[in-house]
Amino acid sequence: MNWKKTIKIAALVIGFLVLAFIGFSGYVYYNFYGKFKADESRYPYYIGYIDQETALLNDNFELCGNRTIYKTHHGAPFDAYQNNKRTFTESVHKTYKNEGYTDSGYVNFRFLVNCEGNPGWFEIIEINENYEEVSHTKQMVAQLLKITSDPSHWAIYTADKMPKNYYHYVSYKIENGEIIEILP
Repeated sequence: MNWKKTIKIAALVIGFLVLAFIGFSGYVYYNFYGKFKADESRYPYYIGYIDQETALLNDNFELCGNRTIYKTHHGAPFDAYQNNKRTFTESVHKTYKNEGYTDSGYVNFRFLVNCEGNPGWFEIIEINENYEEVSHTKQMVAQLLKITSDPSHWAIYTADKMPKNYYHYVSYKIENGEIIEILP
């Protein structure tokens, strides 16, 4: 009566092989046929792309190594801040001075940090409370850029024990010229 045990083992092996084949087939299908193709004429760049030609503070900024940029989809909120976000927030609130600004909305900074922890290639997006693009007071935006671009705020990101370049963003929520919140 050992043949029943043999049939069970054979059925389990065949079942496992069938599941492995289905999983592998699904993986191949997804990667070669199932992914949505990006319309590269409309969207020629990856998420997190910053145009070097229009970026601010790009005069002396250099990417390291093979110039690969990490954390492009969502930035590096847990890895970017030197020490931690709380230290960054406290430093910003201590340094920032409202010099009679009455602006409200958001000032968003998108930028890269190289393997030495130096930020550069800044892109600034200014919007109001209704998420419409506006221009805030130039002096306020310049002050926030100076604070955000201070290298002492940014950590060196490592992967595989090697320092890497990475993308990050910071959004300041402003009400009547005061910083209410810093995101992310």
